[in-house]
Amino acid sequence: MDVRAAQVTSVRRVTPGMARVSFAGDELHLCAGTCADAYVKLFFPLPGQEKPRLPDLVGDTWYRTYLAMPDDVRPPMRTYTIREHRGSEIDVDFVLHGDSGPASSWANRARPGDHVALIGPGGLHIVPEQTDWQLLVGDETALPAIGAILADLPRGAVAHAYIEVDHPAEEQELATEGDVEIHWVHRGERPHGEGLLDAVREAKFPDGTPYAWISGEAGMVKYARRHLVRERGLDKRAITFTGYWRKGVDQDQEAAESLRKYEAGEPLEED
Repeated sequence: MDVRAAQVTSVRRVTPGMARVSFAGDELHLCAGTCADAYVKLFFPLPGQEKPRLPDLVGDTWYRTYLAMPDDVRPPMRTYTIREHRGSEIDVDFVLHGDSGPASSWANRARPGDHVALIGPGGLHIVPEQTDWQLLVGDETALPAIGAILADLPRGAVAHAYIEVDHPAEEQELATEGDVEIHWVHRGERPHGEGLLDAVREAKFPDGTPYAWISGEAGMVKYARRHLVRERGLDKRAITFTGYWRKGVDQDQEAAESLRKYEAGEPLEED
């Protein structure tokens, strides 16, 4: 697993709560993904460091090597979508929520010249053949991937996107050549994901065979998928779903627990 160096070239606010950081690097041309929702794992320097310090991360065991690092020297790592890829430069959008996490804290202070490291890309958005239309569901953490998916749609491809954000100022203009309906759900004072689930449950879907992509808070993802399978009759094989984060759970602890379950042969997701 090759670790690539990247350096910030620009930072700008897309909305009050989201920053777009552009990175450049000699090997970033290798980050072109085969999926529209291509993602990388970013490593951030610890306080007082100019660059994140990592051991060799080799093959399928790289994650165990990373977790085995002492807590006081292990650089924080988070997974982020490549919002746009331009040769040796990539854009990554960060949801800003103060200093409540290492990535948000870093992004709030990011300046041109800052250093990160990354590995990847990966990707999940794989549309089955004979798909007539796509359903995209997510909160603001999934918004960069939804934007990248919509930008990748061929002319006339049908998609319906349901996106939950805090308030109207967090809506974005999402470019696409597809035949797309975007439904913005404003959270306001409601619990995270509640309004989005209601919108999906109440939605009138087009005729034809759908493919669904659902990402964001893990509880919302689980219930949205369950609704689509049990009440809408979608084929499980035509649903891509992933929990980017989980309310009330530390992401580092959750990642370590997921690795433990994987190695023990335990299920990672509830049906």
